Amino acid sequence: MIARFAIPFFITVGFIVLPLLLFLLCRKLLPNKRYGTVIGIMLAALEIALVAYGMTGGFQPLEVHHIEYASADLPEAFDGYRIVQFSDVHVGTMTGSRQPMVQELIDSINAQTPDLIVFTGDMQNIQPEEMIPPMLYFRQLLAHDGVYAVLGNHDYAVYQTGTEEEKASNCELTKDIIRKMGFDLLLNEHRIIHRDSDSIVLAGMENWSKAERMPRKGDVQKTLNSPSSIIHHPSDFVIMLQHDPSCWREKILPECNAQLTLSGHTHGGQFQLFGWSPAALSYSEWEGMTYEGSRALYVSTGAGSLIPFRLNQPREITVITLKRK
Repeated sequence: MIARFAIPFFITVGFIVLPLLLFLLCRKLLPNKRYGTVIGIMLAALEIALVAYGMTGGFQPLEVHHIEYASADLPEAFDGYRIVQFSDVHVGTMTGSRQPMVQELIDSINAQTPDLIVFTGDMQNIQPEEMIPPMLYFRQLLAHDGVYAVLGNHDYAVYQTGTEEEKASNCELTKDIIRKMGFDLLLNEHRIIHRDSDSIVLAGMENWSKAERMPRKGDVQKTLNSPSSIIHHPSDFVIMLQHDPSCWREKILPECNAQLTLSGHTHGGQFQLFGWSPAALSYSEWEGMTYEGSRALYVSTGAGSLIPFRLNQPREITVITLKRK
């Protein structure tokens, strides 16, 4: 229900509730009522201007971030291997005048000439039909070793109305459309990526969140052992795709040896001020690279969002270059 009414709720709060609250607080708390009225009007106007900018100019920019991850476990043939990660597109928001932003995203990814492309979940907002118009855009993605994806919480039917049977049917439709977009969709399974005589493991978990209200379908052991026809050794270099970063400490670190985990979900809070974001209230890892010994988690701030608003937290794609220590 929250997701279905997120945009009108945000507009009501951003353009009416918060400005009025700021005005009334200034009037009440400042000793000089006339001075309080002026300051209240100024703060309310500033808040409205920031929200308006965040929904227009602030939502437009797409940044390309370049990072490196070095590991002694990385096979020599993969030294310099380039992975492009993108996440949280929320194509239901990329309609009308925003539709060119999808083509910009695709062009920016292809321009990096990646060896591998990975998408870490939340392609849709609520309904799978949102993904049909931009389907052909995503079929343009090109990488030497393929394009892979996992599901995010929005890609399940948790925000939809209807019977459980209808929700299950919609979830299967979502998976089918993502595959038709050209993605190899990993549902608690892995693939072996070969380069010369060396190989690495690309593993994709279904969504698992520390928050019980979110889908908890991810299974670490199943992911690393399915399909059984693909041999995976404990000493392999493993890249784990998992939409929700809270899974890293709760499940991935204690249950497997994945050296690098790639996540999204937080959107970086869509707002950042002096290095702080509201995402920090819910997630210990909400943006960028975090290390635990030699193992690492990278959290993408996303290439879109359900609510078309960003303030000092641009949309991003990330180019991850693997290095052998």
